[in-house]
Amino acid sequence: MRLIKMLSALTLGSALALPLSALADEAAGRLAQLLEPVHTYSASFEQQILDGSGQRLQEAEGQMWLSRPGKFRWEVEAPYAQVVVSDGDEVYLHDPDLEQVTIQALDTRVTHTPALLLSGSAADLTEAYAVSRRQQGAAETFTLTPRTADTLFEELALTFYSERLGVLQMADSTGQRTAIYFNDVQLNPGIPAERFTFAIPEGTDVIRDTQ
Repeated sequence: MRLIKMLSALTLGSALALPLSALADEAAGRLAQLLEPVHTYSASFEQQILDGSGQRLQEAEGQMWLSRPGKFRWEVEAPYAQVVVSDGDEVYLHDPDLEQVTIQALDTRVTHTPALLLSGSAADLTEAYAVSRRQQGAAETFTLTPRTADTLFEELALTFYSERLGVLQMADSTGQRTAIYFNDVQLNPGIPAERFTFAIPEGTDVIRDTQ
């Protein structure tokens, strides 16, 4: 997957001759081309969080489902169970060990909710991010830099393998990096509507976050 694609001198020269704005528009257009046909998406995932020095802080694995617009479900299975569900209006964070559910309104800004990169509108990406693209063999990586300072992340990167999203990476202002690796990817599977609703378990404490 990490094979380096050799560019001919002619191809490289043509790319360098293009204005930067044209390259950016081309990158954003290609990303939209990959995302727009995605109406639903499911995969298993492995997540790693690293500090600024590259030390591994946390690992997790689980399952995810997405449905545009704005609906998603992340189920962390290990090392600790956790469920995050968006019904398109509100987000529910359930921590079974603490018997606690936190509810907050869905922040529809893609710079604050990375899941909306897939479950939101691809057209919104160019408004929120400057997009660049690089190709390495079968891998296409898009680097997204927020256009405003009001964001949770300084940089996002999406890597597609054979036009399927394989890796999502995020870096924040502290240097902490999060990498999510997707496996068993299914594009546009049938997903029951109840997958994106959350029934609060009896006896669970409910915290409503109004911020």
